[in-house]
Amino acid sequence: MFCPKLFEVLRRYDRATFFADLAAGVTVGIVALPLAIGFAIASGVSPERGLWTAIIAGFFIAALGGSLVQVGGPTGAFVPILAGIVLLHGYSGLVLATLMAGALLVLMGVLKLGNLIKFIPYPVTAGFTSGIAVIIFIGQLKEFLGLSKDLKLPAHTPHQVATLLEHLPEINWVTLAIGAGVLAILIFWPKSWRRVPASIVAVIISTLAVVFLKLDVTTIQTKFGELTRGIPSLEFPKVTFDLLQTLMVPAFTIAMLGAIESLLSAMVADGMIESRHDSNQELIGQGLANIACPFFGGFSATGAIARTATNIRNGARTPVAGIIHSITLLVIVLVAAPLVKFIPLVALSGVLLVVAFRMGEWDNFLELWHGPKSDFWVMVATFVMTVIFDLTVAVGVGLTMAAVLFVRRMEEISQIKLVTPDSDLESGSSSIRNKHVPPGVLVYRIEGPFFFGAAEKLEAALSRSDEVPRVVIFRMRNVPAIDATGLHALEITLEKFHRKHTQLILSGVQPQPMKVLYNAGFVDKIGLDNICANVDVALTRAQELLTPAQ
Repeated sequence: MFCPKLFEVLRRYDRATFFADLAAGVTVGIVALPLAIGFAIASGVSPERGLWTAIIAGFFIAALGGSLVQVGGPTGAFVPILAGIVLLHGYSGLVLATLMAGALLVLMGVLKLGNLIKFIPYPVTAGFTSGIAVIIFIGQLKEFLGLSKDLKLPAHTPHQVATLLEHLPEINWVTLAIGAGVLAILIFWPKSWRRVPASIVAVIISTLAVVFLKLDVTTIQTKFGELTRGIPSLEFPKVTFDLLQTLMVPAFTIAMLGAIESLLSAMVADGMIESRHDSNQELIGQGLANIACPFFGGFSATGAIARTATNIRNGARTPVAGIIHSITLLVIVLVAAPLVKFIPLVALSGVLLVVAFRMGEWDNFLELWHGPKSDFWVMVATFVMTVIFDLTVAVGVGLTMAAVLFVRRMEEISQIKLVTPDSDLESGSSSIRNKHVPPGVLVYRIEGPFFFGAAEKLEAALSRSDEVPRVVIFRMRNVPAIDATGLHALEITLEKFHRKHTQLILSGVQPQPMKVLYNAGFVDKIGLDNICANVDVALTRAQELLTPAQ
């Protein structure tokens, strides 16, 4: 059901809540200004497109999303993939990819896939997050070092590093000094002055220094010219099947990144304000925001963790704060746009360098090193693939490795053992110790998910028996799930038993396996009487099957 959080809170909205949202929204709007410009430039588009992305996406995500205090806009996670699209297909290609990603996000929300995103393994998200941080960091060094504005960095990070090293003798020391000052303000800004954003202070001071000292550094104006006062024009590409096919993978990557980051941000917000977000509604809101942005000259956006946290720390209570953040940016664009052109690019680079360093979560490497080594290597592989190749390859490799490791772990916990009254180590009513197992009856205990790995173990366990039993009991009370391969293994086993005139009995079948067996027609093949509630009933049934032959 379509029910944004904003619709819920407006029923009980009051004056005190509005003023709390107003203070938070204005503050986070100011904080978002340099980030919106910086991420736009890093993504290969003009600064005003970043501002309009923050305005439009911020409004739609707050108004139509499923979180109380989520703030949306351009983020660092998108930079590598967006820059690659712009490099190959221009802004018009980015428009199409953004629209496709928005449609995918809406579809994911409508199909209620919001909860599934949370099951992406943590090592994968940690790996590509740290990798993105490295990409952003290295991508900003050209502007931070004051290298020629005509210098074009290659698409891939290793080539960028080589190019930067080659041009190190061309460093503009004035630019580097301004950048160092920006970093000093961002790093050493007193926590007691947090209500005044350090990023805004750094940008204002560096801009004033450049203007009044007439310093020879690259500014937004010298690189991009005059900023557009109104809404930038929409550049919709000529849609062809080949272009749709080419952009499908990048669009899917944008949608997945947007879903992951927005829901992660919403979860962080829930923990800070003790609320609960609607993940499916959040995906719908994110999707609609990405569909709307290109029509106002914008590009891909998602929920931003840092801006959402800033929103909360400054007293935000409802989505109205996110809407006010958008209005604040709109006022700045309409009123102060002529002043934005004087901002030196090195100031924005300094802001993004600090953002990249803080988003890296470098302690994850040490934390996962002390955990399962397989998880650590999944994170390292995802990290390396992100930096060396691209995000699409990295996420694919990371998810594949995580899936393989998951299967291996499932295989490790799945066990199939022959048990007897003498060998059964269980106690209580579930044990067959001190129970009569008729001659010619074998009892096997199956534990863990019955997937393809367990199917092979079943074959091995049955082959160890030297005798041909009259009845075989599979105890399945510890089997929570079965897949098609496990079902196929049971069907093959049942056929072999029929040829050998051996009867199969199942005991303690759980709901999910029972549903699978029933839908596949296996219950009809084995007979409902041969599916027993527990081992005692199964042993009684085995005795009944043996009696006519005696």
